[in-house]
Amino acid sequence: MPKYPLMTPATRKHKPSVLKNIFLTITTLAILGLVFFVIIFLYYAGQVPDPSAIATRRVSESTKIYDSTGTVVLYDIHGEEKRTIIPWEQIPDNIKKATLASEDSDFYTHKGIDFKGIVRALYKDLTNLSASQGGSTITQQLIKNSLLNNEKTLARKIKEAVLSIQIERKFTKDEIFWMYLNQIPYGSNTYGIEEASQKFFDKPAKELTWPEASLLASIPKAPSYYSPYGNHLSELISRRDSLLEKLHATSLIPDEEYNLAIKDVPKFKPSQENIQAPHFVIMVKDYLVKKYGEDIVQNGGLRVLTTLDINIQKIAEETVEKYAQINTTKYKAHNAALVASNPKTGEMLAMVGSKNYFGKTEPENCIPGKSCRFEGNFNVATASRQPGSSFKPFAYAEAFTKGFPDSTILFDLPTEFNPNCDSSALQKKGTNGSDCYNPQNYDGRFRGPVTMRQAIGQSLNVPSVKTLYLAGIDETISLAHQMGITTLNNRQDYGLSLVLGGGEVKLVDMVTAYGVFANDGILLKPNFIKKVTAADGVVLEEFKQEETRVMEPQVARLINDVLSDNNSRGPVFGYNSPLYFSDRPTASKTGTTQENRDGWLVGYTPSFVAGIWTGNNDNTSMTKEGAGLSAAAPMWHEFIAKVLSETPPEQFIKPDPTTTDKIMLNGVYSDPFGVHSILYYVNKNDPLGSYPVNPYSDSQFSNWESSVQRWISGFN
Repeated sequence: MPKYPLMTPATRKHKPSVLKNIFLTITTLAILGLVFFVIIFLYYAGQVPDPSAIATRRVSESTKIYDSTGTVVLYDIHGEEKRTIIPWEQIPDNIKKATLASEDSDFYTHKGIDFKGIVRALYKDLTNLSASQGGSTITQQLIKNSLLNNEKTLARKIKEAVLSIQIERKFTKDEIFWMYLNQIPYGSNTYGIEEASQKFFDKPAKELTWPEASLLASIPKAPSYYSPYGNHLSELISRRDSLLEKLHATSLIPDEEYNLAIKDVPKFKPSQENIQAPHFVIMVKDYLVKKYGEDIVQNGGLRVLTTLDINIQKIAEETVEKYAQINTTKYKAHNAALVASNPKTGEMLAMVGSKNYFGKTEPENCIPGKSCRFEGNFNVATASRQPGSSFKPFAYAEAFTKGFPDSTILFDLPTEFNPNCDSSALQKKGTNGSDCYNPQNYDGRFRGPVTMRQAIGQSLNVPSVKTLYLAGIDETISLAHQMGITTLNNRQDYGLSLVLGGGEVKLVDMVTAYGVFANDGILLKPNFIKKVTAADGVVLEEFKQEETRVMEPQVARLINDVLSDNNSRGPVFGYNSPLYFSDRPTASKTGTTQENRDGWLVGYTPSFVAGIWTGNNDNTSMTKEGAGLSAAAPMWHEFIAKVLSETPPEQFIKPDPTTTDKIMLNGVYSDPFGVHSILYYVNKNDPLGSYPVNPYSDSQFSNWESSVQRWISGFN
């Protein structure tokens, strides 16, 4: 018996009939689809503008960004259009070649619509699971910017296709390309290659060099994002370098010119735009472009009401510029940033992303994003940097949440935290080749038994590492995320060094997170835009606050009490340090990263939070004297003093008293059983519960205990 039945004459006769029906169905559907497409095409063909109007651009209206009062214009994104039409002959070949390579390499072979480009773009979108590839030709882009709008609808795309065919029939390729180069937006109110050349390089387009031409050709893809005066200059240069490589690979640029161009550091004409709070405005603009699209932001006439307090912003700018110059001289810290917010509303009140948005790079011929100690337009406030000890409050807050009181005793002693390393050797490498971890305090001293209150107040490193272990690394990261930290997402990358700033965070996030402490444990969603209104008065969005309790009031109050305790921090920082105000309580925490690369201070009152960063953009070290206390704290103190000078002092709510009879948690470290590490008496997962049955089962116990026993033996 065959495995499958043999085909009988009847079945053989039936199979072609089935195939014929399938073929007829597919053919019918295809014809109907084609007819439908033709009908739709013809329908919209009668609605398109006159293609002859391509020579004049549609009227547009500028978008205005206001301060919180709605009376101060921070930035007019469009303003009066600036465009200078130049003849085809005055547009150099390098800008023509660079633009074609960047935007539409098949321009001179297609008929207005590049079907290969559409398929290629669709393939990239599918493989990347995104919708970033447009596939639009130069002709389509010209139509979109001149006759239509940027809305992503089928109707607009069909009209665009119709007009592309008509334009290609009416004008030559050179004429279309000429109109494109004279009308394409290069950001803000700059249109056309001549105006862009004058704006960015202070020279006519005919004098553009290869590195300049390729850079300008890299902008139209996203003029706001890739603005040379924005926060993405390094990405623009990377895009330019990729374009130069493409031009070189296709032999459009000679070897010698390519080798010179790829090493060129662009020298831009200083921005002359009338803009206030530039880093804040650029952040707002980036948000708007991402949400509404480049065209709407440039030409849609939006009215944007922000949260920025212009008076606080001016104080912030003056303070940052003043102390950044001081720190450059004293500590070789060439830059600084500041963010301020209201923890009771979540509103950002001020943002200074560098000491001078319009300042020249330092050193003068440095490469942006690589070797510059200072880049004016780069917003350090939104960049990821190591926070040093300013991260410690998150670990202590999680420890308090688990039940550890601030009176908990921890031993500040030389301690090895890698169980695979010799606890007494305190070396960099263990016998098995593993990395050992035995951090030091900033002054090289160890203070023996200290309370958690003393440890965080004096910013002692060893007790803080122990606190992170007791609190739990994952739990501490989770708490930080709940409080507003948006980084630290690859948890496997972080160990106990996290509490000393071993991860990277953003200043804007740290200000939000510290605001949770100030606001009694409640996170208010951070915001910088109150309302966006369309040109016709329709409200497109209006911020509605959301609040989330992320920690118990007792924990927040305890952190506030500890961070504002001048007596606890006094032995290390001094009793009249910049952290102290005689007329009002303030809570604060400094941070200094490894090799003095970053100096931080984040501090607050119940209604005001301000964070300071100082250092160098390229991560080069400050001098040994430069740190959170010496470089950042004076800046923070003066800013706070000026902003709050006419406001009455506010008191933090005191935490409830905590009492416990348990050894090590009640401020006592000695009992009849002798002196031991905290892991002898406390189960870290249940600190208020019973004593551990077998302390040695904890991987950290032996190393912690051995350091305590060596300390005890030194007294005997």
